[in-house]
Amino acid sequence: MTFPKPEDVLPHRNPFLFLTEVIDLELGEWAEALWILNGDEIFFEGHFPGRPTLPGVLMCESIAQLGAYLVLQEERFEGKLPLFGGLNKARFRRQVLPGEILQLRVEVGRISGKAGKASGEARVNGELACAAELMFVVVEA
Repeated sequence: MTFPKPEDVLPHRNPFLFLTEVIDLELGEWAEALWILNGDEIFFEGHFPGRPTLPGVLMCESIAQLGAYLVLQEERFEGKLPLFGGLNKARFRRQVLPGEILQLRVEVGRISGKAGKASGEARVNGELACAAELMFVVVEA
C-alpha cells in the first residue's frame, strides 16, 4: 500500500522534516516509517565534530512527527495540527550514525478531539535506539 508523502500531510519542511517515507499504518492505531539519514544533515556537523551522532531529541521529534502523521489521517482532525504536549520515559539505547536508516513506529493510546497519548520507538537494523511516551494537543491549523 502507498501512503501520502510526509510533506503532503505534515506542515514540517526541511531542514525540520524527519520522516522520509511512511511504510505502513493502521488508522487510529499505529504507524511505521523510515528516516533515511544520508549523512549530509546539518546537525551532524556540530553533534559531534569527529564523531557525528544523531541527537536524541531529534529521534523523539521524528517519532512525534510520525504520530502527527497518523493522527492527521483521521477525517475528524482535518484542518487541525497536533503539537507536542510532553515527553515521558525517553530512553536512548544506541548511537545513530550518518548513513543509517531509522525505523520508526508509533502507537496511539488514548486520544480525544483535543489531546492524546502515544508511545513510540526508533530502531536501526532492528536494534532499539530510542523509546518514549508522547503527549500531544490538537489545535486549529
